[in-house]
Amino acid sequence: MKLEIEAQIKSLEEKYKNSGQDLSSYLDGLLYERYLTYWDYIHLDTLLSLQIPRTHFPDEEIFIMYHQITELYFKLIIHEQKQIIDDKVQKADFLITKIERINNYYKILINSFNVMINGMDRAQFLKYRMALLPASGFQSAQFRMIELYSTSMYNLLHPSVKHNFSSNSALEDLYENIYWKKGAVDTETNEKTLTLKQFEYRYTPRFMRIAKEVQGTTIYEKYLNLPKEVKNNKLLIEAMKQLDVNANVNWNLMHMGAAYKHLSKEKQTIDATGGTNWKEYLPPSFQKIIFFPEIWSENEKADWGKQWVEHMFNPQK
Repeated sequence: MKLEIEAQIKSLEEKYKNSGQDLSSYLDGLLYERYLTYWDYIHLDTLLSLQIPRTHFPDEEIFIMYHQITELYFKLIIHEQKQIIDDKVQKADFLITKIERINNYYKILINSFNVMINGMDRAQFLKYRMALLPASGFQSAQFRMIELYSTSMYNLLHPSVKHNFSSNSALEDLYENIYWKKGAVDTETNEKTLTLKQFEYRYTPRFMRIAKEVQGTTIYEKYLNLPKEVKNNKLLIEAMKQLDVNANVNWNLMHMGAAYKHLSKEKQTIDATGGTNWKEYLPPSFQKIIFFPEIWSENEKADWGKQWVEHMFNPQK
C-alpha cells in the first residue's frame, strides 16, 4: 500500500510540475478542505428553495416543480446534442448512443406528463393561472434551442409560409417565420402577444447566435453528410425516427391532453396563459415540424400527427 501511495504522489508531482503548479500547495488545500456531502454537491438547499408560488393554492407548487424538472431534462438533451454536433469521428455507435439517451429523456418527460393532466386540481389551476399572466410554457427557450440544434431553421418554418423560402434563405428571414411565432399571435388582429414580445426581446440574440454557430452542422445536416455506410445504419435511422416522433408528435400530444383537460369546458375553450392560440399551435398535424425529413416517406410526412388530431377533435369517430 505504501509503494502504491508513493507512486500516486510521484504521478501527482509530474502532473503539477508539467502545468507549472506546486503539489505541496494542492496537498495543503486537500488537508484543509471539508468533506464533500451529498447536499452540498447538488446544492440541495438552493434547489429546494426555488419553488416560490404566487398564490396560496397548493397545486401551484406542483405546477412550478414540474416545469423546473422539465427544464432540467431539456438541459440534459442539449448536453447530448452538443456532443453530437462536436463529433468528428462519425461512428454509428456513438451517434446511436447519444440519440438513444435523448430519447430516454423524452420518454421520461412524456410518461411523466400525467402529473400535469391528472395530478393537479382543475379548479385550482384555473384560478392560480390568472396570477401567471403573461408568462407561459411557450417561453421555454431551451426547447427552442433543442430545435435549433436538431435541424436547419428552414425545417422549422410554419407550413403556411415555407414555400416562400428555401434552405439558402437568410437566417434572419427564416427566424421571422419560424413556426412557434404563429402560436402567440392574436387570431383576429394577427398582432404578437405580450408573451411573444417578451420572449423575442429576451432570447432572439441568443437564438440567432446559436443558429449561426450550427448552420450546416445541426444534427440533421451532420446526418446528411455521414459516410454512406453510417448514414444507412438501420439502428441509427430508427433512433432518429423515434427522436422526431418524441419531440414533434408525442411531446405535443401530451400538452394537448393537458390543455383539453384544463382549458376546455362544455364546448368552450379557455384562453391559455400568455394568450397562446394553443388549438392551432400544438397539434402536430398543423405544425408538421419534422427534424429529419429525408428519413420519412412522403406519405408519412403528409399524415404527420393527423390520426391523433382527428381523434381529439372528433372523439366519436
